[in-house]
Amino acid sequence: MTIASFIPSVTGMNAMSHAQQTVAENIANMNTTGYKQNETLFYTLLGSSGLNVGAQSGLSSSRTSIDGVGYYDRTNIGIEGTVQTTGNAFDVAINGNSNAFFTLDDGYGNIYYTRAGDFQKLAQDDVVYLVSSGGLFVQGFRANENGEFSNVASNIVIDAPQTIPQKETTQASIIANVPANDVDRSVYSVRIYSNNYDGANLNMVLSKIDGQQNSWALSFELEDGTAVGNTTEIIFNTDGTIKTPENIDVAITWNDGSTSNVNIDISKLTQYGESSQVTKIEQNGFPSGNLLSVGFDEGGILRAYYSNDNDIAIAKLALTGFAAPENLTPYNNTLFEANGETGNSYYIDPDGIVVAESLESSSVNLEEEFSRMIVVQRAYSLNAQSFTVNNEMLSVLVDLKS
Repeated sequence: MTIASFIPSVTGMNAMSHAQQTVAENIANMNTTGYKQNETLFYTLLGSSGLNVGAQSGLSSSRTSIDGVGYYDRTNIGIEGTVQTTGNAFDVAINGNSNAFFTLDDGYGNIYYTRAGDFQKLAQDDVVYLVSSGGLFVQGFRANENGEFSNVASNIVIDAPQTIPQKETTQASIIANVPANDVDRSVYSVRIYSNNYDGANLNMVLSKIDGQQNSWALSFELEDGTAVGNTTEIIFNTDGTIKTPENIDVAITWNDGSTSNVNIDISKLTQYGESSQVTKIEQNGFPSGNLLSVGFDEGGILRAYYSNDNDIAIAKLALTGFAAPENLTPYNNTLFEANGETGNSYYIDPDGIVVAESLESSSVNLEEEFSRMIVVQRAYSLNAQSFTVNNEMLSVLVDLKS
């Protein structure tokens, strides 16, 4: 009996000790957002040929040129954690696609990938960035004034204006009924906006023309100005539908001297009964608005929301997929790096696979980890017993030779 007889039990204890550390690390990170479970795998050491494990694969090996047991670690990147609602505006989770990762830049050109979407704001040199919990810059596609997104990913900058101006009204429509009986005057009000006026009521006044059952004189009243239509009469058919006109062009002169033009669609006006019922009034302008909040929508777009019920797109998340995502190199508990074994990378549209105000939890299954812990502890004990037996046998052999 030689010292080599101890090698199987010693390598076994080393492998099981490492496996125990892996289990402990998993349990310690069971509440870490976006954490992916690690697993220690074993192989038999036979002969001197080395295990072919790529240097960039994220696997570590204890293989030597002797018999025994070796180990390596594998990160189960493809297992998704459950999505949990947080209510935080900058939290976002990826759901339903295990091969999609948030893209991060450390500011020095190094790119990392993660499933942890617990993002936050970082002010730096008067610029507010969206960053990960570790301070890395979140990458996205910048939106322009028309809401179109760039095709080049860059740091997401949160620079939404505190206020947005009003939008001038150019189109309006009215769906309503003009009373056919016992009413001589009806008024329908439309809230309109101009470049200089943040809202004013434009009243369309219909007055019954004496002796003409289906004809009404038309005029306009306006707060902060005067309004004149291109027609002064509205005529209905005998069945109560509009006869003429179906559209009215209104020329507006505001008190400050500025002018506006509004086209009003009245093709859905009717003349029935005695009710002056208004069904719907719409127009394409809006008042100015103050910034209320910034957050992600379900399409992975960071938006600024305003008090006038409007919003502005800031940027769309840059999600990255890989030909072989299981070969990503773990950098720390939640970050991964690409390497020569991950294959081509490509951007994935976040629409439909992200959940706003939510986070992906750790993929660690506590029951599974405790079961694995029991197995590993038992295997360690068996290797320790084997070592003890070999030690006792060697002691007896030495005593016999002495």
